[in-house]
Amino acid sequence: MVRKEFDIVIVGSGAGGGTVAKELSALCRDGVRIAVLECGPRLREEEYTGREVEMADRLYFDGGGVLTRDRSVTLAFGRAYGGSTVVYTGTSLTLPRRTFERWDVAGLDYDDLERRSRKYCVENNVHLLPPDRINDNNRLFAEGCRRLGYRVEQFPVNVKGCEGSGLCNLGCPNGAKMGTHRVQLPEAERNGVTVVTNCTVDRIENRTIRASVTEESVGHPSAWAPGEYSVSAKAIVVAAGAVNTPAVLLRSGMGRALPALGRYFTCHPALILVARHARPIAGYFGHPKSYYCDEFAEAEGFLLETCMYFPFTTAKSLAGFGEEPRALLSAMDHLQMILVLALDPARPENRVMIDREGRPVVDYSLTEDVRRSLVKSMRTSARIFFAGGAERVHAPAGRKFFIESTEADRIDELIPFDGFRTGKVSVSSAHLMGGCRMGARSADSVTDAWGRVHGTRGLFVADASLFPRSAEINPYITIMALADRVAEGVRADLPHLTH
Repeated sequence: MVRKEFDIVIVGSGAGGGTVAKELSALCRDGVRIAVLECGPRLREEEYTGREVEMADRLYFDGGGVLTRDRSVTLAFGRAYGGSTVVYTGTSLTLPRRTFERWDVAGLDYDDLERRSRKYCVENNVHLLPPDRINDNNRLFAEGCRRLGYRVEQFPVNVKGCEGSGLCNLGCPNGAKMGTHRVQLPEAERNGVTVVTNCTVDRIENRTIRASVTEESVGHPSAWAPGEYSVSAKAIVVAAGAVNTPAVLLRSGMGRALPALGRYFTCHPALILVARHARPIAGYFGHPKSYYCDEFAEAEGFLLETCMYFPFTTAKSLAGFGEEPRALLSAMDHLQMILVLALDPARPENRVMIDREGRPVVDYSLTEDVRRSLVKSMRTSARIFFAGGAERVHAPAGRKFFIESTEADRIDELIPFDGFRTGKVSVSSAHLMGGCRMGARSADSVTDAWGRVHGTRGLFVADASLFPRSAEINPYITIMALADRVAEGVRADLPHLTH
């Protein structure tokens, strides 16, 4: 067992951990020792190949195929230097005030959160793409929404020098996405922070982390040699994501004192809808996600976004086998896609647990309201596809594989509520949130509004697990804003903490 000692240790390097590392890195000039422990690899530039299965294995836990306990929902989350900021599309929205008010967290101020969000929008080069950089897949979605009178907005994205490869979810091969791996972590390292990749944290005991470093077949070697480590610190910030952060704390025996630990997990259950056009639409060139429609968020509980996925992921999302899906996939350059997201409620029954070996298990089930929202979202997407000129649409809950444009007036009939059956409809997750929710009391929350874990001095959380309920938008910027607050809290507490 190799022993290490630091003043601050951060577990995870994504939107939360990378932000905390950068914000605290100036302390290194005063002799403060800071380390980031990341379980994934730091890929070399030439290792971002854009090959779907290869990159999924390199950058996602279990190749992006983690399943919920009942195997009804697929959970995709990153494991790399930069965490999930390496594999998301760069969409960067500020939390709406209406959502913030639903969170109802004592001590958390909306104006403060918005100010911190704007800071990271500037730092990560968030902006709207110019019209000439919008591809057909996105343009058709926007046109279809407008023809139907639906509100449609353009996503601001955090890219610089984007060459339109369309590979955002597989790690940008051109280095254009301004995730923490491109912005915050390099600055933190320049200021003296040690980043240790290929390092898996098992548990925390008395401000001592038990971790192990392994060799990876890809990426740069870790800063530490392979082996078992005991790492002590005055302050520990856990930012391993909405699945792994609760799991670390549960393995550390904190569940008894914190009954909300792991609970109130949400994930924006998502479906990929596919339509075929008579002409090629060049969806695979340009940024894949430029527009969203929140017309139905309040009344119907779902969001719509543009997307363009790759053959394996697209095939997994289809309902059925044989000639019809084969025919659809043989015309990938004619396909238009829409990603639908249900705004799922934060229920204590939906939670992260650990099995006998300490591995995380997500016990999550779709409510009837969420199922109905997903069917309604399929119907709405079909209308948008046809309004944009599609000749046929595939909806997983449909009575038949294809709905033809000549049947556009029968959409509600052809996509019935009883068509949504577990096993037939492939549901994935868009954004994993909750499990260490903020709040005033240890009885129903895990941390306070600054990410301090109730009842444990020197222990903080700084990722999407802090969310007390769904963000109702893409959460990236909100995670960074909250992590900025956590870093401020660590700075304030550090002089009063000892090993």
